[in-house]
Amino acid sequence: MPTYRIAPSILSADFARLGEEVRNVVSAGADMIHFDVMDNHYVPNLTIGPLVCEAIRPHVQVPIDVHLMVKPVDRIIPDFAKAGANIITFHPEASEHIDRSLQLIRDHGCKAGLVFNPGTPLDFLDHVMDKLDIILIMSVNPGFGGQSFIPEALRKIAIVRRLIDDSGRDILLEVDGGIKIDNIAAAAAAGADTFVAGSAIFGKPDYKAVIDAMRDELVKVCR
Repeated sequence: MPTYRIAPSILSADFARLGEEVRNVVSAGADMIHFDVMDNHYVPNLTIGPLVCEAIRPHVQVPIDVHLMVKPVDRIIPDFAKAGANIITFHPEASEHIDRSLQLIRDHGCKAGLVFNPGTPLDFLDHVMDKLDIILIMSVNPGFGGQSFIPEALRKIAIVRRLIDDSGRDILLEVDGGIKIDNIAAAAAAGADTFVAGSAIFGKPDYKAVIDAMRDELVKVCR
C-alpha cells in the first residue's frame, strides 16, 4: 500500500490564531502543512509571504509545503527556503527557465516540484524529471479556496502516475483543489499519494474526525 500524506492548506485556517491552527491540525494527524502563496498577478488573489512561513515554522515539526502561485518565482524562492520551507513548488508558466528554477530550490536545501493547472500540458515533465521531488496536479483553477473538484484531473493524475512509475524515481504525486472525504479515494485510485485539503478540514469543528475519515477512505484503495 502506498504511503499517503494529508496536507491541510492554511489558506482556509483562522489567520487570527494561525499558530494554534497549525498545531491543532498536526495534532489531528496532518502529515504536512500546505502553504499557498498568491501574488495578485499570476493569480487573482493576494495571500501570504515568507514572514508568515517563518512565524509558523517553530509551531510544527512536519514539512511545510510551499506552493508558489507567483510570477516570476526565482526572486522569492530563497526567501521561503530561509523562512523554513521544506518543499517548494511552482507553475511552469511562472518561470522563464524551469530547469534553473528547480535547481535554485534544490540549491537552497528544499525539495522541488512543478504544479500543473487544469489547462496546462504535461510536456514540461519530459525534460526535468531528474530534478523533481514532487508533482502537483491542480484539480481546480488556482487563485481561490473552496472550489469544486474538476473530475478531469483524475485522468491527468493517472498519466503522471505512469510517468513517475516508468521513471523509477521517488517523486510524490500531490493533488490540490476540492479534495474532500467523498472524493479522496478516487484521487488515490488514480495514483495520487499526497492530498491538499483546505476548507474540507479547516471548515469543520473537529479536524481529527475529518482527517481520520479521509484515512479510512484511503485504506479502501488498492492500487
